[in-house]
Amino acid sequence: MTYTPEGDVYVSPRYLAGPDWCGDAGFVPVKHWPTVHLEDGPCQMLITSPDQRIRIGWYGDDFDVYKISASEDASSPTRWSATFNDSFPAEIVAAFTTALERDWDTRKEQDPFLEAPSPYWATRVQPLLDAGWKTQRLPGSVTLGNAGRSSRADGPFVDVTAPDGTAGVSIDVGSQDPDAETVLLWAGPSGWNRAEARFTSRTPAHLIAATAKALLDPAPVLRYREQLAPELAALAQLTPLTPPKPPAPTPLDIQRTQRRPPAITTRSVPRWSTTTSPPATALPPVGRAARR
Repeated sequence: MTYTPEGDVYVSPRYLAGPDWCGDAGFVPVKHWPTVHLEDGPCQMLITSPDQRIRIGWYGDDFDVYKISASEDASSPTRWSATFNDSFPAEIVAAFTTALERDWDTRKEQDPFLEAPSPYWATRVQPLLDAGWKTQRLPGSVTLGNAGRSSRADGPFVDVTAPDGTAGVSIDVGSQDPDAETVLLWAGPSGWNRAEARFTSRTPAHLIAATAKALLDPAPVLRYREQLAPELAALAQLTPLTPPKPPAPTPLDIQRTQRRPPAITTRSVPRWSTTTSPPATALPPVGRAARR
């Protein structure tokens, strides 16, 4: 799998960039894993770890286009899952798949991608807390998200929000259900163009933290201006890939150029030519005639 970013504008912050309509950036870290392209069913492509315990599916026509899960072995039930919707930038999904691939490759003592999550909610979003994002505790409530999905169930919740309010994380700190989606990472305005990533309660904290840290990456990402949702374009900073050409000169500019006086030039002038006459040519002395 090869991936070359395309676009005509750089978008910053990157979490407001929206989709790139192919999702390839999220698969680059695991491009060397076995891949199956499927023709039937909602899953169009499936990438698995060599031992098939990690599964990364691409559901290009669904609301959640990335569906990622892990199991203790190839035939065991899913231990945890993570989903990224169709508005979530693939470059940030790549932070999650990078950490996941690293976990599988290192396998220190135990499989890091299967370790029990920390009981402390802060470990999931520590990079954001270190960056000064605001924290607020909220009571339990129900808020409908995109496509009628519930963004919240039972609480209480901890919300961590960017200083400008355009991104954040909501953590259900009261749920006891091991399969519940307890962490919601979001970016952008509410509505169909809001980016959302959801993690079930047994998702290792360091994988969520790696995704949260990617929100802070200052590097912009490429997008085509005409494909960027207006709601995102209004919030993001857009920088053209190619600087605009200087404006063509107007007729008045041309006239001003033509009216400029000629430049003053200098030339070498002999010193004697201005105040003195040239010196006379010296004649050879006349000698006396030799006597005979």
